[in-house]
Amino acid sequence: MSHVFPRHCHAAIPTAVGGDGCYLIDADGKRYFDGSGGAAVSCLGHSNARVKQAIKDQVDKLAFAHTGFFTSEPAEALADLLIDHAPEGIDRVYFVSGGSEAVEAAIKLARQYHVERGEPQRRHVIARRQSYHGNTLGALAAGGNAWRQAQFAPLLIEVSHIAPCYEYAERGEAESLADYGQRVADELEAEIQRLGEDSVMAFLAEPVVGATLGAVPAVEGYFTRIREICDRYGVLLILDEVMCGMGRTGHLFACEAEGVRPDILCIAKGLGAGYQPVGAMLCSKDIYQAISDGSGFFQHGHTYVGHPIAAAAGLAVVQEMLEQGLVAQVRQRGAHLEAQLRSALGQHPHVGDIRGRGLFWGVELVADRATKQPFAQKHGLAGKLKKAAFAEGLICYPMPGTRDGKIGDHVLLAPPFISSEAELDSVVDMLGRAIDKVLDGVPVEA
Repeated sequence: MSHVFPRHCHAAIPTAVGGDGCYLIDADGKRYFDGSGGAAVSCLGHSNARVKQAIKDQVDKLAFAHTGFFTSEPAEALADLLIDHAPEGIDRVYFVSGGSEAVEAAIKLARQYHVERGEPQRRHVIARRQSYHGNTLGALAAGGNAWRQAQFAPLLIEVSHIAPCYEYAERGEAESLADYGQRVADELEAEIQRLGEDSVMAFLAEPVVGATLGAVPAVEGYFTRIREICDRYGVLLILDEVMCGMGRTGHLFACEAEGVRPDILCIAKGLGAGYQPVGAMLCSKDIYQAISDGSGFFQHGHTYVGHPIAAAAGLAVVQEMLEQGLVAQVRQRGAHLEAQLRSALGQHPHVGDIRGRGLFWGVELVADRATKQPFAQKHGLAGKLKKAAFAEGLICYPMPGTRDGKIGDHVLLAPPFISSEAELDSVVDMLGRAIDKVLDGVPVEA
């Protein structure tokens, strides 16, 4: 009997014993193509020699030094490399161990920034419905998924949530893409005015929404308008690129596609590529200077921030991406994956939408394509699809609750950047078979 506390108490799952390129191997020798990178993590696959060697070399040099006493060479080098490629104005990097920690740090930094500048009344955070920002209490409160929040609601801080930019389900029939984008962006201004123009400290959003909506990018112009509103009211723009950043959407930083610079930016997952738990919060020079010129101390921290081995792994991962041209390859392979998905599933009677960017794609399942009506929650399609794909040898990321945290189903694909076109073709084939198997016999009615 296992003494591990698993994610699901009654799930019987195999033991992973090996990794080979884009594949994971279980104790029985079965190979699974990692079509979701776990949770958009394993961007370099599972056997990258450079990253493994960097970790081994760092262990031989220095395993751990607490950042209350020391900095380290890999942390300094990784920070320099990230800032060299970061959006204009981003100047400092605060290393953490994962995405939830990065978002927690961002929220706390936003609050302290305003306090240091003499605006302690700024206490409100605004985020979006159907977002996901992590599972620690602050990040969970900021996330907009009602199902995840429900049982913990009494413990969560108050966060306002406006509409996502989810044009497939929420754009009006007579509304242009541009008009829709401006309308939902303007909800931010209305919410700032409702809460009090000098009481909002930050707006938090994913450039491409990951787990909860399934790779949904904003329409053109949306984030430009968001940036304008934040600037008008002195609100900090925090972009959560934990899933969609670090090359996943075809840019090292996902916000590059929007032409928008955040004040604070959160990364993780692909930064360590699964080889080490590492994430980072990046901030502008102005924010750092406010802390430096004020108290001089960010009142936050965890034991393992800036861990030398994690930093060494992250440094090797980013170097590998840049030197091997993998970010450009993501765009090329992403175009191929999109074409294959649209060819195989674009006319499927129960595929309502195929959306994404780079190697980050979502397929939304619906009971009725014409009305976009999702299947009823009782069918449990997402869970069944995960099992069916796994049986085919495909790891993918199906999720329920696409529309409102309860109804709707989608599957997220986030394969390694090193995937070949033939491997991506196989992903589409396996996913198609899994979808058909799951939907066979499911009533057409919602």
